[in-house]
Amino acid sequence: MPNEVERIRALCLALPGVTEKLSHGEPTWFVKKSFVMFADHHHDDRLAFWCACTPEMQQAMIAAEPAKFFKPPYVGVRGWLGVYLDVPVDWDEVGDIVRQAYLLIAPKKLADQVT
Repeated sequence: MPNEVERIRALCLALPGVTEKLSHGEPTWFVKKSFVMFADHHHDDRLAFWCACTPEMQQAMIAAEPAKFFKPPYVGVRGWLGVYLDVPVDWDEVGDIVRQAYLLIAPKKLADQVT
């Protein structure tokens, strides 16, 4: 797998209580429930990851930067956000997006440990 999966893995596993498993053939990170899923050309020819997001934030991010963000299949209707990794990537921004996804899903006890 490309270096991008290692970077996403490091961001996810740095958060409290996170585990990694394969889901639908892709590395997926869980904190009780999934919050980030890698998408190595999973449904198209694009490299990306999908993550938990609020529907409002999903819409705003896609509207602001459609070359970077998209509504992923299946989970997009629940507000999940797709983030392309085959474009220039701001890894600080990706870290913030992963952290926000975690905070949406993590139990309060674990979320409270994130600064």
